[in-house]
Amino acid sequence: MAHGGICTIRRAMSILLATLVLSACTTNRYAKTNKQYKQQLKVLTKQMQAPLPYATPRLTATYDSITGMTAVSEIPQTKREARQVASIHFNLRKPNYVIIHHTAQDSLEQTLHTFTVPHSEVSAHYVIGRNGEVYQLLNDYVRGWHAGAGKWGTVTDLNSISLGVELDNNGKEPFTEPQIYSLLTLLDTLKQRYNIPSANFIGHSDIAPSRKVDPSAFFPWKRLAERGFGMWPDEVLMTPPENFNPEDALRIIGYDTRNLDAAIKAFKLHYIQDDISPELTDYDLSVLYSLYRK
Repeated sequence: MAHGGICTIRRAMSILLATLVLSACTTNRYAKTNKQYKQQLKVLTKQMQAPLPYATPRLTATYDSITGMTAVSEIPQTKREARQVASIHFNLRKPNYVIIHHTAQDSLEQTLHTFTVPHSEVSAHYVIGRNGEVYQLLNDYVRGWHAGAGKWGTVTDLNSISLGVELDNNGKEPFTEPQIYSLLTLLDTLKQRYNIPSANFIGHSDIAPSRKVDPSAFFPWKRLAERGFGMWPDEVLMTPPENFNPEDALRIIGYDTRNLDAAIKAFKLHYIQDDISPELTDYDLSVLYSLYRK
């Protein structure tokens, strides 16, 4: 074989070897946190299998035949008995909301790093990269740490009943088409799998209007609503009646109105998008009235 042919083969082998090494590094980059994830699931499983605690004191009532009075006393700690009668009617809790975020970070790599280091104490169930690649970080039945202190309607612990979906976006630019395509595909799967109501696809800013602004005004909420993920006002808007109360309407939709200006801005970030001031224009009121009637 000619010397040039041998050099070509050697170069090809070097490239192949470098590719394999890079692939192995990429695969094993999160091996440590993947292992820790499985260990934490084992701990949770053991907790689920442990006997139910007899947490409340047992009370006993005695009747005094002379006074005709009943005395109620607590059985001492040492005499409590832990009794378990296991019901056979149960299953895993299922998510009932999907909360959409943008990462507010500079890259997918930075986001994955944030979600896999101990000190961050933040997580999401899914992360979608700009190229449309979907990463699942948590099992759907696991309680993620993505919603934080928020409120929607009467629900004050959104983490316990929701899935968190993060989009790799810094909040200052449009979302990519591959990203939105993958998001729609994912949301369709989640909606069908868990029977999530259309109105329960909301944004982080909706549930935490005083703290959060994600996903940004670039997010295509109308496009999602057309596919059945979230609400959207009617094309033909009606003028609300004179007795229409916008604060009540915002609260009925789900917004926390304790800080009314923040609630209005969050509403407008979702449904108006080109104006997020805390004032409601006539057009804004018509949009709000349409959603209120839904």
